[in-house]
Amino acid sequence: MFKYFEPNKIFSITSRAPKYVLLLFVIILSIGLTEALIFSPEDYKQGHSVRIMYVHVPAAWTSLGIFSAITFLSIIGYIFKIRNLFLISKSLAPSGLVFNIIALVTGSIWGKPTWGTWWAWDARITSMLILVLFYIMYLVAWRIYENNEKAFKITTIITILGIINVPIIKYSVDWWNTLHQPSSINILSGSSIHVSMLFPLLTMTAAFALFSLLIFLMKYNTELIKIKNKGLDRL
Repeated sequence: MFKYFEPNKIFSITSRAPKYVLLLFVIILSIGLTEALIFSPEDYKQGHSVRIMYVHVPAAWTSLGIFSAITFLSIIGYIFKIRNLFLISKSLAPSGLVFNIIALVTGSIWGKPTWGTWWAWDARITSMLILVLFYIMYLVAWRIYENNEKAFKITTIITILGIINVPIIKYSVDWWNTLHQPSSINILSGSSIHVSMLFPLLTMTAAFALFSLLIFLMKYNTELIKIKNKGLDRL
């Protein structure tokens, strides 16, 4: 199976993918914004400020999903010594950090009219801030140690420690008395959010996922070019 990890074979696919991903992203984002800003109703309590949800929630989901993926790939890559999985993880991290910051900023903007304050040391807000720190530590570790065995080990340790924070973020609203409301979307027990809000929320999530994929492909292609220039045949 390792023959499929050769840089030339991977690059031949990933170098052509961004333009198609970009086109799909623009289409999905246009649909999502139209639904969120025009057709989605305002909240009976929060008014039009609820529309921040269509950026805030997908950004938070995306950042959590990316960190979870980074952790999984890092562990598998370290166990089976697959260099390519580390390059994939490294290429995913920048967009994960960006969406983590977007989630915090939009949450602060949303909090002002809803809670009456820009910031509160709420359990979920604080744990999301901690996730930002883990993203930064992860990227700094790559910057310091570059693509070598020590970087693989240190970044894997960072992700393992950081992934402990992910379920804390998820269940913080259930474990503690927080300003955040409990989850309105539950796959197992059903969702309390109306379809008129659920559809644009899921559409914007898909758009953010596509944007993350686009950034990943550009970063990943750069990493593959570096590998190719160094004359390495396998990842």
